[in-house]
Amino acid sequence: MIDKITVVGAGNVGATAAQRVAEKELAREVVLIDIAEGIPQGKGLDQWESAPIEGFDTRVTGSNGYEESAGSGIYIVTAGIARKPGMSRDDLLTTNAGIVRQVAENIARVSPNAIIIMVSNPLDVMCYVAMKASGFPRERVIGMAGVLDTGRYRSFLAEAIDVSVEDIQAMVLGGHGDTMVPLISYTTVSGIPITQLIDKERLDAIVDRARNGGAEIVKYLKTGSAYYAPSSGAVQMAEAIVKDKKRILPCAAWLQGEYGMKDLFLGVPCKLGRNGLEQIIEVELTDEEKAALRKSADAVLEPMALV
Repeated sequence: MIDKITVVGAGNVGATAAQRVAEKELAREVVLIDIAEGIPQGKGLDQWESAPIEGFDTRVTGSNGYEESAGSGIYIVTAGIARKPGMSRDDLLTTNAGIVRQVAENIARVSPNAIIIMVSNPLDVMCYVAMKASGFPRERVIGMAGVLDTGRYRSFLAEAIDVSVEDIQAMVLGGHGDTMVPLISYTTVSGIPITQLIDKERLDAIVDRARNGGAEIVKYLKTGSAYYAPSSGAVQMAEAIVKDKKRILPCAAWLQGEYGMKDLFLGVPCKLGRNGLEQIIEVELTDEEKAALRKSADAVLEPMALV
């Protein structure tokens, strides 16, 4: 447990993340920040009132400013507009870049030693904006993408072959978007290669569904986007950091030569511990996976040039 974790953005993702952090008692205090007057205060109070029922002692408060968040060890940034049907993650670029830039500057001002977990879309580019605006090293700006994408991939596989999600080991790399790269060569069920349990046609369909998992939910909701799974992904990362678990999770990290790439955020296997990003793990990829990862990187670099 650390003293304070702040969640920026009191919408569906942020509010759900704050509740999960509190219920796991990852910090003594959770601060929920949003520009909308009354919204973070009301949601924070509502969550605190659930504490006696759920059995947690983490204090949840809401604020419209950053002063109350001073000294936070971790910031989970969910601020920005959400996708609507027909919108891509990149359609959010200009608006959310301005919001994230201001958020990162405020974080650096009041909590210069914090770790940022970025959730706002387009994820990889928003990580870049936050790192530039905050001046933080790459170890302290990490994007939540691969954890979510892998969760979707694992859930679809478990459903298809009728096994527990706990027995699906998998990893999705690349940019958080339509070019993400599920690593079939590293996908197993309790150590059994997935290719021994499911035919290529069905596996290809599952990979395609995972790539479009966010859009599928947007289509159903019509007026919003996913929030239960994204908040779970962000909090899993926060827990790995708070508890110094040294977990290997697929996260968006600033590459400096790893996988033959440099100067961009891309989803890769990361060791997360008390210091944030503690190591990028380089795994051997098939030629097909290498090509897909390069294509995904190109899709990230294009919008990066616009911010």
